[in-house]
Amino acid sequence: MPAVLNGCATSDHRRNTTRSLRRGLRDPRPPVVHPRDKPRSTHSSSRCARRIPCPGRSVLVVRLVGFDRNSLVLLQQRNFRIFAAGFASSLLGANMAAVALTFAVLSRGGSLSDLSLVLAARILPLTLFLLGGGVIGDRFPRRYVLAVADSLRLLGQFGLAACFLFDQAPLAAVLALCAFVGFSEALFEPAFEGLVPELATTEQLHDANALLGLLRSAAAVGGPAIAGVLVAVAGPVSALLVCAAGYGVSVTTVLLRVQDKHLQDTSGERRPSMLRQLRQGWTLFRSQRWLWAITLQFAMFNLLVWAPFLVLGPVQMQSHYGGGGASGIVMAVYGVGGAAMLGRRPSRPLVLATAVTIAWAAPSAALALRAQLAAVVVAAFLAGFGSTTFSAVFSTAVQQRVPADALSRIRSYVALGAFSLGPLGLAASGPVAEATSIETVLAIGVGWQVLANGALLAMPVIRRFRQL
Repeated sequence: MPAVLNGCATSDHRRNTTRSLRRGLRDPRPPVVHPRDKPRSTHSSSRCARRIPCPGRSVLVVRLVGFDRNSLVLLQQRNFRIFAAGFASSLLGANMAAVALTFAVLSRGGSLSDLSLVLAARILPLTLFLLGGGVIGDRFPRRYVLAVADSLRLLGQFGLAACFLFDQAPLAAVLALCAFVGFSEALFEPAFEGLVPELATTEQLHDANALLGLLRSAAAVGGPAIAGVLVAVAGPVSALLVCAAGYGVSVTTVLLRVQDKHLQDTSGERRPSMLRQLRQGWTLFRSQRWLWAITLQFAMFNLLVWAPFLVLGPVQMQSHYGGGGASGIVMAVYGVGGAAMLGRRPSRPLVLATAVTIAWAAPSAALALRAQLAAVVVAAFLAGFGSTTFSAVFSTAVQQRVPADALSRIRSYVALGAFSLGPLGLAASGPVAEATSIETVLAIGVGWQVLANGALLAMPVIRRFRQL
């Protein structure tokens, strides 16, 4: 029997094996195996075999839809799962509220002017108090801020339901309650954006934002649909009460079940004033060139692309595509494609985020060209895909680069800058379209979006930004 050294045969055995291989024959002798390399028992060997992963049907399905099963590991974590459920409930209530409130105003004989005032009463305090909401979100435990915000929204929705139930409340009371709800939303959004990194690790941030973006898309489609059914079956007051119930579920889950990692100041130094914290947040925001560049581009998008689409899109759909049914289909497909970024971590996130937002102008382009309805639907799908992709990538970039104790303030500056020009676009779209044409206004927005995104992609700070 040949001697064995480190599991290998002697030189004679190796020479014989080499000769056999040169003749194209297999060595008839069995390979020499070191005793340490032998399996201890058949039972042990089978146990090892069972540990080898075998791609089953679920893995194949996951691969077909474009993301890995590991991207859903966050949903196995109780804390994040409960938070996501509460967030989904809050989102559903928020997306139902607009439809329910619109029909509530119209059902009591309100005019279009009354409806405009009611909708604007929510937007104005939301814009005015965003910065204050950012400071509060950085100053106090964010889950408590979210609970307070949704509690206030719950009270506001109950108050609105009571106003329309008794049908005696003056318009001023309705406007005041809408402003109260808008103030609550100004508290909610910055605190929410800052809470996500406290519930997920750095490696999980991208998947967390993609999952939450998917919930946003689903609620944006499902909320108005559920509200419409409730209004048709039970009336707008019932829809408002269901909205309030959604906020109640959110308060219960966030306050009683979610555990955050709020960073408390243990240095013993006196906490700076809210005004000073606001200035510190502005200094940090201004120092991030990539951040304010994207915020500026977002502001111009809302002014020139999104606001005209919201005002003129329904008119174009009514004139050339048959009205509300076609418009509902187009808006519904915005929520499709939300899971596209699960499990994907682009090496150059801002390049991807900027490139996909060119698709935001696709619906306006299709309507300006009076394309077939199928083309408009495809354009809306592309825009929705671009929106969910941008949201996941941009949120992750901000959360990775901005200090945790300043996240809410930074996101409040981004939101204020991005949406500040939206009301102006809503007010100007109609008169400008009457002076020119609907197609002209929509085409101007498409041209701007392409040029603005090209300018952003040409900036070195955007191209050199890397995933952490």
